[in-house]
Amino acid sequence: MPEAATAPAARATIGDSEFDRDTALTRRAPGVYDIDLSAGWTIISAVNGGYLLAVLGRALADTLPHADPFTISAHYLTASQPGPAVVRTDVVRTGRTLSTGQASLFQRDDEGREVERIRVLASYGDLDALPDDVRTTARPPAIPPLEHCFGPEDGPAPVDGSSAIADRLMLKLDPSTLGWALGQPSGKGEMRAWFGLKDGRDPDPLSLLLAVDALPPTAFEIGLKGWVPTVELTVHVRCRPAPGPLRVSITTRNLAGGFLEEDAEVWDSTDRLVAQSRQLARARLG
Repeated sequence: MPEAATAPAARATIGDSEFDRDTALTRRAPGVYDIDLSAGWTIISAVNGGYLLAVLGRALADTLPHADPFTISAHYLTASQPGPAVVRTDVVRTGRTLSTGQASLFQRDDEGREVERIRVLASYGDLDALPDDVRTTARPPAIPPLEHCFGPEDGPAPVDGSSAIADRLMLKLDPSTLGWALGQPSGKGEMRAWFGLKDGRDPDPLSLLLAVDALPPTAFEIGLKGWVPTVELTVHVRCRPAPGPLRVSITTRNLAGGFLEEDAEVWDSTDRLVAQSRQLARARLG
């Protein structure tokens, strides 16, 4: 008998995906949450900054009377590791259309002392209540069709510095920003890609916090190698993304004193600019 056809894998849904499970927190007390940071979202051995931002973003959504992040600024104080962590939140102010809160994530060091890893200040609102009035000069990035772009699985071997997070993403890079992978960086400080979650989950405001920090560093196309740790990251969520893959464009214009900025734009499947971010990162020179 011929083998039965294999049924296509079901797409994960918002609220029931690996991303949702790995950012879920347990409320211990008002404003106090426990979580086990997953090793599945690491870059080498450190937990990805966008994943961490989504974890704190979810805690604030539970704490504040509004559910959607409008602007969220994070300072990364020490590198987070997979394993137990505690998130503490505080309500700063609540209003009719916006509420503001702060949150910090803590872990224990080898001596058992509590260490603050990341501190966030954010304002939340209701994205669905925003007026649909867009006046912009911004344009979606020119990225080749998804089938003409390349991901980690398309290479002959894992890319140097690749990590567990790559297995959880649908990431297809614009070939014109892949010179670094061939030993020929362009020097332009640009990175563009199609982005999604590997299990097919559609984007939402929390996953946008991951998207802005999930591409390879623009430092690679400048000609640098190695880890580029984030010092500060601010994300503006502009509207709720439509279903389908996102397009992410990141640029760096200035590397000075061992630090560089990364400006990101995230566009959804309807050509709507759904998120913007800027981060300051430390570059390893030499």
